[in-house]
Amino acid sequence: MTSSASARPASSNGALPDSSSDAPLAFEAKPSKKADPVTPRKKPKADAVIDETSAERAKPTNRARDDKDRPLFEDIRFLGRLLGEVLREQEGDAVFDMVETIRQTAVKFRREDDVDASQALEKRLRALSPEQTVSVVRAFSYFSHLANIAEDRHHNRRRRIHALAGTAPRPGAIAYAIERMREQKNVSATRKLLQKFFDDALIVPVLTAHPTEVQRKSILDAQHDIARLLAERDQELTARERARNEAVLRARVTSLWQTRMLRDARLTVADEIENALSYYRATFLQEIPALYADIEAALAEHGLPARLPPFFQMGSWIGGDRDGNPNVTAETLENAITRQATVIFEHYLEEVHKLGAELSVSELLSGSSAALQALADASPDRSPHRTDEPYRRALIGIYTRLAASARVRLGEGAVSVRSAGRGATPIRATPYADAAEFTRDLHVLIDSLAEHHGASLSSLRLSPLARASEVFGFHLASIDLRQSSDIHEAVVAELLSRGGVEQDYAALSEEDKRRVLLKELAQPRPLRLPYARYSDLATSELGVLEAARVTREKFGARAVRNYIISHTETVSDLLEVMLLQKETGVLQGCLGSDDDPARDGLMVIPLFETIADLRNAPVIMGDLFSLPGVDALIENQGGEQEVMLGYSDSNKDGGFLTSNWELYRAELALVALFKQRRTTLRLFHGRGGTVGRGGGPTYQAILSQPPGTVDGQIRLTEQGEVIASKFGNPEIGRRNLETVVAATLEATLLPHENAPADLPKFEATMQTLSDAAMSAYRALVYETPGFTDYFFSSTPIAEIAELNIGSRPASRKLQDPKHRKIEDLRAIPWGFSWGQCRLLLTGWYGFGSAVTAYLDQAASDADRTKRLATLRKMHKTWPFFQNLLSNMDMVLAKTDLAVASRYAQLVSDKKLRKLVFERIVAEHERTCRVLGEITGKSERLADNPLLARSIKNRFPYLDPLNHLQVELLKRHRSGDQNVRLRRGIHLTINGIAAGLRNTG
Repeated sequence: MTSSASARPASSNGALPDSSSDAPLAFEAKPSKKADPVTPRKKPKADAVIDETSAERAKPTNRARDDKDRPLFEDIRFLGRLLGEVLREQEGDAVFDMVETIRQTAVKFRREDDVDASQALEKRLRALSPEQTVSVVRAFSYFSHLANIAEDRHHNRRRRIHALAGTAPRPGAIAYAIERMREQKNVSATRKLLQKFFDDALIVPVLTAHPTEVQRKSILDAQHDIARLLAERDQELTARERARNEAVLRARVTSLWQTRMLRDARLTVADEIENALSYYRATFLQEIPALYADIEAALAEHGLPARLPPFFQMGSWIGGDRDGNPNVTAETLENAITRQATVIFEHYLEEVHKLGAELSVSELLSGSSAALQALADASPDRSPHRTDEPYRRALIGIYTRLAASARVRLGEGAVSVRSAGRGATPIRATPYADAAEFTRDLHVLIDSLAEHHGASLSSLRLSPLARASEVFGFHLASIDLRQSSDIHEAVVAELLSRGGVEQDYAALSEEDKRRVLLKELAQPRPLRLPYARYSDLATSELGVLEAARVTREKFGARAVRNYIISHTETVSDLLEVMLLQKETGVLQGCLGSDDDPARDGLMVIPLFETIADLRNAPVIMGDLFSLPGVDALIENQGGEQEVMLGYSDSNKDGGFLTSNWELYRAELALVALFKQRRTTLRLFHGRGGTVGRGGGPTYQAILSQPPGTVDGQIRLTEQGEVIASKFGNPEIGRRNLETVVAATLEATLLPHENAPADLPKFEATMQTLSDAAMSAYRALVYETPGFTDYFFSSTPIAEIAELNIGSRPASRKLQDPKHRKIEDLRAIPWGFSWGQCRLLLTGWYGFGSAVTAYLDQAASDADRTKRLATLRKMHKTWPFFQNLLSNMDMVLAKTDLAVASRYAQLVSDKKLRKLVFERIVAEHERTCRVLGEITGKSERLADNPLLARSIKNRFPYLDPLNHLQVELLKRHRSGDQNVRLRRGIHLTINGIAAGLRNTG
């Protein structure tokens, strides 16, 4: 997720400056001499409805804007020049000239409304050999990657300039949130509210692995180096230093060019685990403690509580998410937690070792506390050289206990342990019982330093380490388990049948299922027979829970604490998982028992995904709460219960508008229910990168949540290539993390803005719009004969399924071409495919029909005017509707029907092609028209001209990739089995995803 346009922590739609069509070197970019070089294009007949009018075109050049963004222009020009030089060096003048000609033709086509340029571009691209195609695709793809790096660097640069200038805090910053509170409340009230917020809050970004992360780790590592080297150029460098910097940058760009962009083998779960861990090393281990320090400093400036509990933590699905992924087993869960623990132990050991070098404080010069002296005396260190250095001796003791903790949990040799000295024998120390004990020892050092004029010595490394130990524990991130409800039913049915309890459990009514399950959950004896053999499915599923039990014993309850149930449709879906936990020893006690109540299990979390499931969510949760023993179980969970909401499947099921509205309604209904039950509700938002999957600016998304639904508690997924975009750069990563905290703080403590006076009227209007939008969407996707064939033919969905970009299959079920269904397709590749063909249909389709019907149903012109005024007021005063339209506006800016019409040509059935594409074009026209009526802006992103220009200036670099992808798909599907051709298709998928950024 990204932050708001006005304060983006890490733009996934960042500003890309103009790229001159007459640049002397490939991919050089420089500021345009025109006010806005993007001009409307002549479009194919099917695309006659696109509105690409630019608000800035008629305005004079803004000199301040150009000056402010000139460093960005220069960075992109510089990186483009390096790429051009590497291209010439590696591929020769002929390839360089070919790529440059294509680039200039594409730019001319976009900017000068040149039909001849369009025809020349298509002709030139069709004539490329497979070898030439690969070179062209790689060149344009790498330019997008480099431009993204430059944009990220510019965001960091601008934020630093604002900070140095003492600019007032901007939205998305903790300081901004506190200032807003101080403006509305007195100091005493603010202090109490903030203290309660941080005491009760739990905010958890959850990294998930999904098949949209198209970059290899080797590519990401090279990009990290390029970003670091580019940042160095903002410093004052000597001529020699600058030349050296450029030489190393050229070497890294060369390394990029010589590195295989695609994986030869499908990504494994183990690969996904390592990819995720790279973001901890690059960003989270350092930046999360730094974020806490920043928040505490901001609070201290206002005389507010400055010591925060570990309210912000990290979560992960990688290694525990089995839904539709047969590659996740007990072994992968064990591998995931082992690798996570290895990373955090290595971090702790390295930091403690460095502290030993830094804290050379002598007892002869500065005193120490009795507690610190006791730690030093307990240390195995007996060196005569350190008898007066209690901090070093204490740290050696801490180090040996940490090493022992790693050995007992991970085995001998799992982590690198430094020797105590030359010739010293290995020291066997008592392991820490848990991470909290390690944290207490670190605080002994912190407190002693503070008491003896050494508080400043803690700030560099010791305090961040103590904070890291509170946040990451010995497990690094909590791993959620997830599986589909139908799998649980099958396993429970087998257990009941083999145990002689119920022979046909699956055929029972819901009421009877609950009866059977509650009876078994109340039984102290196990259901599973110790000597019976069970199916591979049952053995595997039970094995995962057994591995979870062992993991919790080794690393603490936080290591695995949640169990997500996909496709939750009934209360029995939740009870089945409780029973499986009981059978594996994860859940202790008996449900409903006063003497031995159910306790200590994983929190069972329903995932409501489809429109029907969202509507039924409050009923299911209400029925669950009414069952005997559930109140005691929830009380054992701290009086909290989590509910997960699925954005992806609800969008695929009901379309963009209805998905958002039904999520809103479900949240409000759940809040009311949980308030009545006096239970804390924590919503887990399953958001993806695309707007169609709940993506968009994080700050705005959280603030637009219904009143009362945040309340200091939120978990949200971070998925696909958005993880790299948001957390690959440490500075941007910290800003993104801060944005989540700031938005949660504002949504919790300043919720009144989320409830306009006309809210009941707005909600009734939204219901009317939602009904019409869903009808229009389903009429196209599910009720149009042949639409499935149209989708599979006009997008690269089949080729995406072949690409080695994830361990998870693209579909939950095997897809027979003769019987394939949209329903069986995963929502992620569904949305990803619409992005590749530049339609992005999941982020706007149905809205135009809904609003048009609403206005056309007016009884008179006056009534129509009144209805339009209502929509305009909704946009102006209702954060939910405002955010909805803002996200749709951005998606429409990225949509290109001219390009999409070329993909439509891949549909061999001309009648079907014409029918479906013309309906999409007509809906696009309606949507753009009514959006303009509501916002008063006919052009896209009129309120953010820099972003609008950025998106439009990406088009000349995406056009060749899209045109080549279509041409290659034609050849591939006609039977051409050239290996380079298939590789070219996959490279275009990579390049287009990089250019659009938030596609996953």
